[in-house]
Amino acid sequence: MVLLAVAGYLVVQYVTGGRGGPGCKVVSGKDDGQEYEFSQEQAMNAATIAAVGTGRGMPERAVTIALATALQESQLVNIQHGDLDSLGLFQQRPSQGWGTRKQILDPTYAAGVFYEHLAKVNDYQKLPLTVAAQRVQRSGYPEAYAKHEPDAALLSAALTGQAAATLTCQGLPDTTVTATGPDAVRAALVRDFGRTVLKETGAEVTGGGSASKDKTKAKSTPAPSASATGGSSTVTLPVRSGSTRTGWQLAHWAVANSSALHIERVSYAGREWAAGSADDPWHSTGTKAAGGVRIVTERQAEK
Repeated sequence: MVLLAVAGYLVVQYVTGGRGGPGCKVVSGKDDGQEYEFSQEQAMNAATIAAVGTGRGMPERAVTIALATALQESQLVNIQHGDLDSLGLFQQRPSQGWGTRKQILDPTYAAGVFYEHLAKVNDYQKLPLTVAAQRVQRSGYPEAYAKHEPDAALLSAALTGQAAATLTCQGLPDTTVTATGPDAVRAALVRDFGRTVLKETGAEVTGGGSASKDKTKAKSTPAPSASATGGSSTVTLPVRSGSTRTGWQLAHWAVANSSALHIERVSYAGREWAAGSADDPWHSTGTKAAGGVRIVTERQAEK
């Protein structure tokens, strides 16, 4: 009995990255039965890695390599320790020129500097994943990256929008978070995708406790608009016709961040996800699939 209890505990620790909390699942868009379960914290970090990659114009293969690397190095948990002075999602070392401790512990920075190094690897898209990852990481266990490729590929397909309606999370609110509502959603979008995700000049963005004007014209999605009804707020991210991959990336990003941002519902292309059950797939809204990604959040921060 004791051994079974210990084994169960270790499984939970592995799946959730040692942090527990609401669960997430990603399934294959090819109807082949493949799936991967992980924690909301891991989902949020994975979504950041994918967003930083696509924001830099990196291909899906690069995102898969980055996710497999982070799965091996940290299980997609932003840990503050490691071998010698290794830190963060990719176990990067300040002493080896990867950045300061504070920078490396910023998932957006860590993902960005990983992609910078990966882009310098000749023909990395044609290399076996473990070879490409090793040329960036210089690990003592280069073969270890390969075993994470199937899970990384599932995550990458969902988080780059290649596979529609394949990522779902329990979405229970993180009670330690106080920044919610439209401003928090915009700030998180800018954090992960960069300011060009807000297309329209003069879009309001809140970050670090202060508001600022975003005067950058983006090339991807129009500026989020917001409205409030009752105890909830709605942020709409317009998506151009024919850009469904961008739409599904934003929709899956919102689901991955649902716990931290207190997101209740995400709707896109005639499908909707609702917080409360990781096993409940995206369901049809029964309405015409039009418009952009609609994100409904609690208004806790605006009370």
